[in-house]
Amino acid sequence: MKIAIIGASHGGHEAALELLSHYDDVELTIYEASDFISFMSCGMQLYLMNKVEDDTTVRNFKPEDIEALGGKVLANSTVTNINADQHRLTFTDLTGDTHQADYDKLILSVGVSPARLNIPGSNLDNIYLMRGHDWALSIKEKINDPSVKDVVVVGAGYIGIEAVEAFAKAGKHVTVLDLLPRVLGAYLDSDMTDLLTKELTDNGVQVAVGEQLEEYISEDGEKISAVKTKQGTYQADLVIEGIGVKPNTEWLKDIVALDDRGWIKTDEYLRTNQNDIFAIGDAILPYSIPANKPLPIALATTARREAQYIAQTLFTGIPRPFKGVVGTSALQVFDYSFATAGLNETTAKRVGVEITSVTYNDTRRPAFVSEKAGNGDILVRLAFDPVTHVILGGAVMAKEFDITPHGNTLALVIAQRMTIEDLAEADFFFQPGFDRQWSVLNLAAQKALGYKAFTK
Repeated sequence: MKIAIIGASHGGHEAALELLSHYDDVELTIYEASDFISFMSCGMQLYLMNKVEDDTTVRNFKPEDIEALGGKVLANSTVTNINADQHRLTFTDLTGDTHQADYDKLILSVGVSPARLNIPGSNLDNIYLMRGHDWALSIKEKINDPSVKDVVVVGAGYIGIEAVEAFAKAGKHVTVLDLLPRVLGAYLDSDMTDLLTKELTDNGVQVAVGEQLEEYISEDGEKISAVKTKQGTYQADLVIEGIGVKPNTEWLKDIVALDDRGWIKTDEYLRTNQNDIFAIGDAILPYSIPANKPLPIALATTARREAQYIAQTLFTGIPRPFKGVVGTSALQVFDYSFATAGLNETTAKRVGVEITSVTYNDTRRPAFVSEKAGNGDILVRLAFDPVTHVILGGAVMAKEFDITPHGNTLALVIAQRMTIEDLAEADFFFQPGFDRQWSVLNLAAQKALGYKAFTK
């Protein structure tokens, strides 16, 4: 069985790993357009902040890892066409030569590219993107360049905020711009983003939200020198754009069905409209469990779950439907850490889902535990269906605290369609060195149900 995988990032890697580990009668080839296999852009900030010193280690796998399992990895190999009827693909190599290869099953893991602003001056030098190995090396040079003093980050989402912190901690004057009225406004509700905005400004970051960019300005006609919005002008020796992504599917428009924004259309089995062609990863719209509909969820965890599902069902006659994902992520913003899962007020409104939300703010451990011993404030946000009480979203945030356990618990709660009542009564452990008599997740759900406030 000849299996072709287009794209060597999270989805392509997981699919190859699963198939080669479970089957010994497959001939598997990964086609990757770039020269550096499987760079993890989500790890770029760690490299920029010297938490990882070797850029060549910020990757999912090396070609020899797949080759050791019997697979083949072709770098600098750009697939340009697919003949679905003949089960044949065409690709070009580094020299520009064209080749063809047959397949029995084809997995598209083509991913996304950073969206770019189309405004005057967008072709100037020193406008960088936070994606890919080459950009990582270029940005690292700039972060260490003493002549770069003023940095403007366009986009206050995850990518933008990661760039903001990296440059601010490197001693640069950083301004973050966004059209939305709040930083991280697509991920968190205002009670949390207000705290994060203060955290940014306390660390010297200039936050300019609700501003529409008009022009990139240059003094010498080559390099950027300022960014102009409708509200003002901001000096810039360097601009980092992090305004979102677009699917790498333009070349596929006459091959598989795409929606009007370029996302690959798949059914509940992650099949495209062409026989034996499947699609996974950031370029598709996976089923969102809390939204009860397909949504763009560009996360490594999503791609890997889709890839594992494909590997488990590729050769079955009647596959089970892909059960979907929650959409769970986390981020550190200076001393704050947060995790978010499912829907919030912004995303629920965007997809037409009615929710009720509640915020619970308390200490993470009993009152007698001092801050020196690890106590501190924690904020929990829950979103749920006002009729059924099924939990559709949640977030947790705290300073200098590992919020991972609570974030993962919320993800599981949403995936299993638990209700506020279920979470209010859930049996979590208690030990004052770790948590409360009632977990803060219990207490948040109890507040949603109108329980009397628990005495510390």
